Formats: sequence, C-alpha cells, structure tokens
Amino acid sequence: MSEQREDRYFNLIDRLLSCPNGEEPQVLDSEPDLLDAGLVKTLMQVATMMAHQDNQDAAKFLIFLARQLSKDLGLYPQVLSEQL
Repeated sequence: MSEQREDRYFNLIDRLLSCPNGEEPQVLDSEPDLLDAGLVKTLMQVATMMAHQDNQDAAKFLIFLARQLSKDLGLYPQVLSEQL
C-alpha cells in the first residue's frame, strides 16, 4: 500500500469520525476508489489504536464500519442459517 493511499484512508476515517450521525454512507460514497480491503485493514488498525487510548465508542464504531464494509465487499464470511 502506498503512503499516499494510506494517507487517503486516514483522511477518510477522520471524516467518518467527525461527520454527523447518519451521513457515513455519503462520506464513503464520496471516495468509491478507497472502498477495498485496505480500508478495512486500516479501519481495524485505527480501531485498535482508539481502544488502547480508551476511546471505546470510536473503536466500536470503526469496527462496525469495517464489518459492514467487509460484508459489502464480499470479504466477510457468510454463515448460512442451515449451519447454525
């Protein structure tokens, strides 16, 4: 991952953390080329950092976003209800 791309991921994450509640989809839609596995990985890295800094709410929010994005990108394994 290039440093420039990583900076763009961090910028997008900053925008997600500071946007009004409910506007996250618009923020994500504004950078469609960044919606990939690299963003999911960066979201998890930042969430881990936030958790270590006792910012649990931000960490949970970023983990939620990473999980949703993973599902949308087909990166998150789907468990079939028949297997449960």
